Amino acid sequence: MNAVVATQTGLASIDSEKLSALERLTQGLGPAELYWIAAWSATRAGQVQRGLVPLQPAKATGDRLTILYGSQTGQAKRLATQLSARAEAAGLAVRLVRADSYPQRDLAKETHLVVVISTQGDAEPPDDARGLVEFILGKRAPKLPGLKFAVLGLGDSSYPQFCAIGRQLDARLAELGASRFAPLGEADVDIDAVATPWAEQALDQARKVLGATQPVARVTNLQPVPTRVSHTREHPFAASVLDNQGIVARDAGRDIRHVELSLEGSGLSYEPGDAIGVWPENPPALVDQWLTLLKLDGEQQVHHEGRELPLRRWLSHERELTRLSRPLIAAVADASGDEKLAGLLRPDRSASLAALLAEEQPIDLWRSHPAHWSADELVAALRPQTPRLYSIASSQKAVGDEVHLTVAVVDYEAYGERHWGAASSFLAAAGDDHRVPVFIEENERFRLPKDSARDIIMIGPGTGVAPFRAFVQERREIAAGGRNWLFFGNRHFSRDFLYQIEWQAALRDGSLDRLDLAFSRDGDAKVYVQQRIREQGRDLYAWLQEGAHIYVCGDANFMAKDVHAALLDVAVTHGGQSPDQAREWLSDLLQQGRYARDVY
Repeated sequence: MNAVVATQTGLASIDSEKLSALERLTQGLGPAELYWIAAWSATRAGQVQRGLVPLQPAKATGDRLTILYGSQTGQAKRLATQLSARAEAAGLAVRLVRADSYPQRDLAKETHLVVVISTQGDAEPPDDARGLVEFILGKRAPKLPGLKFAVLGLGDSSYPQFCAIGRQLDARLAELGASRFAPLGEADVDIDAVATPWAEQALDQARKVLGATQPVARVTNLQPVPTRVSHTREHPFAASVLDNQGIVARDAGRDIRHVELSLEGSGLSYEPGDAIGVWPENPPALVDQWLTLLKLDGEQQVHHEGRELPLRRWLSHERELTRLSRPLIAAVADASGDEKLAGLLRPDRSASLAALLAEEQPIDLWRSHPAHWSADELVAALRPQTPRLYSIASSQKAVGDEVHLTVAVVDYEAYGERHWGAASSFLAAAGDDHRVPVFIEENERFRLPKDSARDIIMIGPGTGVAPFRAFVQERREIAAGGRNWLFFGNRHFSRDFLYQIEWQAALRDGSLDRLDLAFSRDGDAKVYVQQRIREQGRDLYAWLQEGAHIYVCGDANFMAKDVHAALLDVAVTHGGQSPDQAREWLSDLLQQGRYARDVY
């Protein structure tokens, strides 16, 4: 930048050290987070100009506030970034760190700590926090009598172990002698309903214990900086449907679809490994089921949390109808007076609760536990609708202003009634005249190697193969020198070999070097990808020893655990490692970013 422009923009007064610090602070942030910071900066500049705050930042009279986050889908990172910006605006010295970048030895030196962390699947930490969580929960964790802390846990109450990791860390830090300056926060899928008031309380307390002299900045009225990319989770882009076709045989027993959406004019961009968020509408037939069962009028106006809409609109667009949750079970138990149902929420009934959450939808609970529900009571009891995330199945370098999805449609019979999935049914029905509300969810921990000469190993059974279609397209477009190896599994070779023609073409043109297949129902004995991993263990271990990156995508509760166990066996069998050494080896690959998982 020349001197005239630098002076005109005010950058001449920013030395290289400050610019470097700014670069470090914003490294890894996505467009939405950068625009939020830009909006905050613009507001801050106006305050300084009007003399509302001093030009020089207020100095904290106490110690630094460290904000640690562990994030699988990006939500914990988003909240931690916002907390950091607001704390700095309040005059606090802040250190924002992703869990896998945090030196564990620093924990003993901390005086004020905030942890924002999600829980995945069945009480699992996010991959970027596994090492730190194991350290804090383990024997090597130091005593922390001088630490003041606060924990915000993120979770999904449709799983039995809701916010388990946040709870474990909160309890363990207290056990190590630390004291809370804010109570444990537990945010469900409607994250901001809990996270926003918790953040205000936590930062108010942080100001008091750290001695900040400025009030916590309120950011709810920030106006966004005008920008070409303005579509976010809160303001999705209405994408038109370019293609929507089944990619399994008619006798496959299920519907899996390849969906192509147009991003033209959105300004949205993505990288292989990212996800696309879809705001669904519940199937009209499901809404009719609810109205018929409860004998309610869909046109009745319902006022809830400052909004008034017809009941049908609440049920079709605004409320979660396909996923059970703990609060919903409690509400139905209370309304029906069923003590046996309420008993499932006790800690000693976790197995029975898990079975109920996995097998039933909300309407099943209403059918089996009848009670009188008014329209107002129903809307209040149901959770808000939330977006669903799908791993992107395309490279933007290959497809331009498009994004491709691989969707397993949930549509089945149970208890004598038809059941649907919200987003999958919405996408399955999306035709040329439909618009799909979407946004991009970045996944910075599921990225191709920066060095394109590195080999990659991809493990993606079923629809978990979606991001690897994007990986292979991307590596073809950039003429990557590294080898590509795919493990794919499904039920039948002839019925649901997803993208079979594309993989065969990739083998012919050299953009795929190896393909190992496992079809579980084609023989007398079921064969899964983890068995193929063990069979090819010698070569797989050799690839990893030569610097390959390995990726896993798919089911968190079963497949990902089985694959992890298979990789441990490979290290023991072909690497001569002990079980403990194998666990440490895989943990180290995870820490390096060479073992990445996109599991759900």
